[in-house]
Amino acid sequence: MIRILIAVVLLLSIPSTVVANPYAVPHPDSMTAECTRIGHKLGSVSRAECLAMEMHPSGGHSAAGQLILMREFPPVKGKTPRARVLLIGGTHGDEYAAVSVVFKWMGFLRRYHSGLFHWQVVPLLNPDGLLQRHSQRMNSHGVDLNRNMDTPDWESKSKHYWIKRTHRDPRRYPGESPASEPETQWLQDEIARFQPDVIVSVHAPYGLLDFDGPPKGPKHIGYLYAHALGTYPGSLGSYAGSYRHIPVITMELPYAGTMPTATQIHRIWIDLIHWIKRHIPKHETTQFRRKIEQQKLSEKPTT
Repeated sequence: MIRILIAVVLLLSIPSTVVANPYAVPHPDSMTAECTRIGHKLGSVSRAECLAMEMHPSGGHSAAGQLILMREFPPVKGKTPRARVLLIGGTHGDEYAAVSVVFKWMGFLRRYHSGLFHWQVVPLLNPDGLLQRHSQRMNSHGVDLNRNMDTPDWESKSKHYWIKRTHRDPRRYPGESPASEPETQWLQDEIARFQPDVIVSVHAPYGLLDFDGPPKGPKHIGYLYAHALGTYPGSLGSYAGSYRHIPVITMELPYAGTMPTATQIHRIWIDLIHWIKRHIPKHETTQFRRKIEQQKLSEKPTT
C-alpha cells in the first residue's frame, strides 16, 4: 500500500507538458495565430513574412470559422488607378505554391506599389483546406470551392458533370447547392463590392495559362503559355468570366508543392503588370458594370 501511495505521489509531482497543436483552429479574430499556422505549413512563407504583409480580416470566414485574410493596396493620393485587380491564391488547399507565390507578389506590392492599379489580394481563400495536417483540395465541408460558384447552369449541369464526368470524384464535389459554402458566398460578395476589372487566380499543377471572359487573353505570362482548359459549372472562370464579362486570368503553376524560381516569379509578375496595363479594363466589363448599376437604381423604391 505504501509503495502504491509513493508511486502516485511521484506521478503527480511530474510536471505536465502541453503540446500545442499547430493545426488547431485559432480564435476567429486571431490573425497572429493564423499567420503562425501558415508559417508552420509553408516552408516558403515564414510567420514573420506573413505578419509583415499587414493583412486584415476580410469579413469572411471559412466553413470551420477561420479568417479569410486580405491586403488592400489602395489608390495613391493624386493618382487615379488604371484598373481594379482582384488577386486570389489558395482556392485549393493542397496547392501550396499557389499560396506562396501570392505572398511573394504581395511583398513586391509592399515595396513598389505605385498606384498604377487598385489591388485586393487574398492569398488564401481556403484556409480549411491548407491549414490541417494533411492538406486537401476541398474546404472542411468537402466541397471544391471552384465548382461551387453560383453560375446560371449550376442546377442543370453541376451534379451531372460531377457524376458522369468525374465519376463522383470527392475532390471535385460541387456541394449540395450553388454558393452553399461561406468562402464562396464571401468571394461573390467581394466581387460585387469591389467590382474588379480583372481577376487573377493562381492554381497548380498544370503549368499553363487559362483565360475566361472578354477576348482575347494573353498568349503567355512568364513561362506559362496559354492553353484553354474550358469552363466548368460553378467555376470562377464561368461565374466571373463567362457570365459577368470580367476577365479571369488563371495561372496554373507547374508544381503544387515546389515553388518557381525567384526569377520565374519575378518574370510572371512583370509580364502580368504589362498585360493588364495594355489590355484592361475591357469595354465589355465596363458595359456590364453599368448595366448592373442601372438595374440597382431601377430597383430602388421611389419615395
